[in-house]
Formats: sequence, structure tokens, C-alpha cells
Amino acid sequence: MNAYVHGYTPRETQRLQEQSGILEELLHSDTCYSAGHKVLEAGCGVGGQTVILTRRSPETEFISIDISPESLSQAQVELEGITNVCFRQANITELPFDDESFDHVFVCFVLEHLSEPLVALAELKRVLKPGGTITAIEGDHGSCFWHPEPPDSLKVWDCMIMAQQHLGHDPLIGRRVYPLLDKAGFHVQDVSPKWVYADSSTPELLDGVVNRIIVPMTQTAREQSLELGLVDQDSWERGIIDLENVAIDPEGTFFYTWFKGVATK
Repeated sequence: MNAYVHGYTPRETQRLQEQSGILEELLHSDTCYSAGHKVLEAGCGVGGQTVILTRRSPETEFISIDISPESLSQAQVELEGITNVCFRQANITELPFDDESFDHVFVCFVLEHLSEPLVALAELKRVLKPGGTITAIEGDHGSCFWHPEPPDSLKVWDCMIMAQQHLGHDPLIGRRVYPLLDKAGFHVQDVSPKWVYADSSTPELLDGVVNRIIVPMTQTAREQSLELGLVDQDSWERGIIDLENVAIDPEGTFFYTWFKGVATK
């Protein structure tokens, strides 16, 4: 848990919950599970995606796991009253379930934070029934662009990427969704980019992706970046301000790509 680059602060919880709402249609519009099926959500965190999954498939049974008991407690509060989900603490690489226990597996924004994502995928495959599906969604920080882009704004974003890489994790993993699923032995049905673009003609979306997702995400790497000597404090502060200003600049634009893969066992 200590190797999670974004940490477990209340602000990070807020970011994850707001992010799920902002990106719901983009990432979940084609995700729906049949009544009576059993789905494992691996790495549910504070329940940001769980809220959407359970609402969109109200007659599906969800088992949502996470390694962090604190995150699970927050998820239970967030989903209080939702009856089609059960939360359990578990390690994604050592699942406490029998072989072929689930009809489907859903994993979102998790593989990027693992040192051995293939080990996790092998374990998820073990508990998946033959013919069942796995849905994997991951971002690719190398696909993030904005305008204007002062040098310090680029520097702080690169610092977050390097801080995550320093932990042995892959912030560019979105581009690897297909080869990872394929190498894990799944039959890949589709991998598609899910990109978001915003400018001053869509001010609410621009503010949402910049100041409710990207800026707070970047801020989580502040202490690590300073300790690693990746940036000095003044450059960091300027860079954050420059990023925030993208959302209010009349010429401000933003672009980012997530990748969503669906495969079968």
C-alpha cells in the first residue's frame, strides 16, 4: 500500500470520486453485466467505479476487493444502501477465491500501480470462468497534452511520471493493455482508446479534467518529487499554477487518452 504513488489522503479520495463521475460516459457507456452474473471488481479503492458499476448493472452481484482497509471503509460509506455489492480486503495477486468463481472481472486504474501486472492478470484469469470476460481500463500519461504549456507545467507532470516509475510502476501502461492481456493468455476482443478533449467551448469539462483530475493527481507526487530532487519547490509551485490556468485561459485546451480492453478466457 505504501507504494501507491497518489497516497491515501482525503483529497485523493475526493479526486477519485469526482473523476469517476466526470469520466462515466466515456469509460462505462458500453459496460453492462447480465442479471444473476457474478463480477469481481479488482482494486476498487474508495468505490469510485463501484458506484457506477452497481448502478448500471443493478441485478448483477459484485464482489469488490482492495488491499487497503481504509479505502474499503470509505467505499462502504460511499455505497451505503447498495445491496448488490460485497466488499472484501484482498491482494490482487493472491485472491481468496476458488478457481473459476466469477463470470466477469473488472479492473480499472490498478495495473499501473503494480510492479508485476502480469502476475495479477494470471490470478484474475484463474478465478474467471471459461468464456468469461475481463475488462481492463488504464490511462497513458504520455498521451496528456495541453495548451498553453509553460515549461514548469510540463516539468511537474513529468515529475509525477518519474515518481511513479521510481516505485517500479508504469504510468504509460495504457499503451500496453493489448500486449498484457494477450501475454496473460486471454483472447482479446477489443482494445480501444477513450480520449477526452476539452477547450473553452466546454468550460465545465475543461475545468473538470484539469482542476479536478489532473492537477490534484499531480499534486500527490509533490513530496516524492522534491525528495528525489526532480524539481525545486519554486518550479513546482509555478508549474501547478500554470496547469490550473489551462482551465481558465481563453486559449486553454486539454487532451488525454485512456485505453479500454475487453478479453475472454
